[in-house]
Amino acid sequence: MSTTKWVLDPTHSEIAFKVKHMMFTNVSGKFDTFEATVETEGDDFTTSKIEFSADTASINTGNADRDNHLRSADFFDADQFPKVTFKAGGFVKKSGDDYTLTGDLTLHGVTKPVTLEAEYGGLLQDPWGNTKAAFSINAKINRKDWGLNWNAALETGGLLVSEEVKFAIELQFVKQ
Repeated sequence: MSTTKWVLDPTHSEIAFKVKHMMFTNVSGKFDTFEATVETEGDDFTTSKIEFSADTASINTGNADRDNHLRSADFFDADQFPKVTFKAGGFVKKSGDDYTLTGDLTLHGVTKPVTLEAEYGGLLQDPWGNTKAAFSINAKINRKDWGLNWNAALETGGLLVSEEVKFAIELQFVKQ
């Protein structure tokens, strides 16, 4: 079977995250600049090789002061570590359209394995004749596992920023 290359459609994809702030509300954000490629045997994503990267300087929470702090050495250190990368093998089917995807996440110079929960949206042809595939992916990581340790204690005993980061990722790929 021949190798098929899939390229991310960034206008129909999003890398979003949420982090608890002051222990009771979520702050949402996203990465504005990212790319991904997938290689499969035919259209079989269980045989895939996946490479993803996001520019850490493109982090966007809608607040310039917070975004600059996140780009600083306290968090992403975007000058020193300009990319977040994820490399993985194939999706593993759980049931129906539910899959897992295990790979290596490199963030802040640290590489660790992570397993993502994925929902396969299927294949379809758009009105212009392009074959597309879609995935919705959810993940949780502890940011301290990747050396993003900055925090501040609250007078109430809690922390300003949660260690847990929740990702909600929408990906649409175009068959080449």
